[in-house]
This record gives sequence, structure tokens and C-alpha cells, in this order.
Amino acid sequence: MTDDARAQPLTLAVHGLPSPEAALQSADRRTRLGRIKMLLVLLACAAPVIASYFTYHVIRPQARTHHGQLIQPPRELPGAAELPLQDLKGRAVDPRALKDQWLLVVVADGACDAVCERLLYAQRQLRESLGREKDRLDRVWLVTGEAPPRANLLPALAGAQVLSAPREALGRWLRPDEGQPLSAHLYLVDPMGMWMMRLPADFEPAKAKRDLDRLLRASSSWDRAGRDPAIVGDGAAR
Repeated sequence: MTDDARAQPLTLAVHGLPSPEAALQSADRRTRLGRIKMLLVLLACAAPVIASYFTYHVIRPQARTHHGQLIQPPRELPGAAELPLQDLKGRAVDPRALKDQWLLVVVADGACDAVCERLLYAQRQLRESLGREKDRLDRVWLVTGEAPPRANLLPALAGAQVLSAPREALGRWLRPDEGQPLSAHLYLVDPMGMWMMRLPADFEPAKAKRDLDRLLRASSSWDRAGRDPAIVGDGAAR
């Protein structure tokens, strides 16, 4: 460093400091931004609750628009001791052999009146309407009384499970709607053997199909089509 440089006086540059008003405005701005961020976080956390509340009270969930009556709690398929079943050749069939498929069940005596015929027809049509999903659902006719199924009905029963069952035993498992006989309904049993839905006596086929479609879609991740026919036996043709 030269002598001239050492001789120069030391100077300091002093920059202007922010005014108190500007400092307060900056603090207010940071506070507002913090509050906005906090509100956004709270809204993000509350969004599922708000959406479910809006859906339940305004839109209404689809589960509340089902046509059939859900059974709460579902009722498990009884074992052979509680529900003795026989095929058309008089051989015993274990009810547990009916599991692993959705079941659409008709209950009626072998004489099969007009209501029975209508339900058997609707049962067949509903299954066919499921298209490629129909193999996940079996038709079952639980025949009560001593009379066998009328011979003229058998061609239409191809592919159905036709099994005789004591009416009293069925009445301890399946229940009709109030004021209706046991034979007035189609009963739906899930692949785990749980009776979980009853269609109304005057059900509408289009609405019943919508129920079936929803249930099959909802169970598609764990339910697979098909059951070994040998499990059920020769008397219940698929």
C-alpha cells in the first residue's frame, strides 16, 4: 500500500434502513401468507370429510339406492346337520358345496305355481343378462315338500342346481319380507355362503340387474368364476 493510500481517510458508506412502516407491512405480508398456507393445509386434510358429507347428504351414495333389501347382518349358509339337502336322485349334498359362487335362489315346492314359474324365468334371465360375468352366478332351486319338480319344467332348468330341502330348515336361514311367504322372493347368497340380499316380491328386473352388476364389480378382486362340478354332485347339473 502506498503512502498516498495510507494518507486517505477511512470512510464508511451508510445505506438507508427500512422505515418502521415498511417493516410492519413486510411482517403483515408474511403473516397473511402463513395463514393462507395453513388454511390450504387444513382444506387438504378436510377435503375427504367434506366430500363424503356432501355425497351422503346431497348426492346420496349408490349403496342407498339398491333395489334389493340388504340383510344385516348377513346369515351364513347352514351345514348339513341344520340344512339337509338332496339332489334329484335322492343323494345327500353338503350345503357347503354350494360356496365359491354367487347364488340366486328360488324356494318353492315341486308343483311350482305361477309365482314359482315367474321367479324361475326371472332367475334365468337375470343370469343371462350378466354376459361374460354370468359364470360367477349359479341358479339354485330349493324344492320344498314331497312332490318332485314338474317334468315339463326340467328343460328350462338346464344348468341350475335343483335340490330338495325341508321348508322348516330353510325358514331358519332365509326369511321373507313381512307378510310374504318364503316362496315370494329371489334370495342372493355371496360366494362365502352368506345370504346378504332379498329381492322384493314385485322386483323390477332392470333394477335387480343393476344390483347384481354392482355386487359383481365390487367383488371382482376376490371372487373368481367357476366351481368344480364334482363337489356338488351329479344331481345338480351346471
